[in-house]
Amino acid sequence: MPNTNMTTNLPNGITNVVDATAATLGSFVAPDPSRAHIWFTDFDEFSHHATNAALWLSTAVGSSTAALTDADGGILLLTTGATEDNGISAQWSGVQAAAVTEAWTWESGKSMWFKTRLKLSNATQTDIVIGIAVTDTSPWDAGDGLFFLKVDGSTTLNFKAVNSGAGTSTVSTATLADDTFFTVGFWWDAATGVLTVYYNDNPVGNLETTTNFPTTELAVTLGLLTGSDDARTSQIDYIMVAKDRQTTFA
Repeated sequence: MPNTNMTTNLPNGITNVVDATAATLGSFVAPDPSRAHIWFTDFDEFSHHATNAALWLSTAVGSSTAALTDADGGILLLTTGATEDNGISAQWSGVQAAAVTEAWTWESGKSMWFKTRLKLSNATQTDIVIGIAVTDTSPWDAGDGLFFLKVDGSTTLNFKAVNSGAGTSTVSTATLADDTFFTVGFWWDAATGVLTVYYNDNPVGNLETTTNFPTTELAVTLGLLTGSDDARTSQIDYIMVAKDRQTTFA
């Protein structure tokens, strides 16, 4: 019986370098890691604080908390207090002293990607925000950002592009269900000038007009509010953001 467990070996390596004959890492045996700015967390670690140096700078209302929980794969558990509009938000700090790190800027000529996996204990009576946004202790109404937003009283998750608080473009992304994991993300294709929104790895809509795309620096952002006098939770599995450093579309 033939061996069906064959592996294709590439002893000379593979490359994502546009001009492999001239570039510094054209002869490198693995893809050039400097090609893209890539940030990924699987929530195997998490530290946050409202005023001191931590990985995340957080703002909590009521008895709301954010902490790792015991689960396979690494899970961040957000838990609200039991009063309406209790909740917690957090933005990437990178162990700075009480400062958010805005490490991402959308640029029309450079492709960009975002993906996350999460679930909500209650898909109706919660507000959730996740994506990249300007520094804001209440990021549900952030004035600049590319993020997913769901408001209480609705199960509809939307993708929003917001620029300087003056304009917003929206893509209806999904109807959410209680206690059910899902993935969402977006891809800005610099070659075509189209942003595609994904739900469970399927394209669900796009934006071709960039008037409302932010041009300022943005931070990785997440947050949860309860929409009733009940404690609600969200479990976040991972977050990824990446941006190409090159503008060559070949």
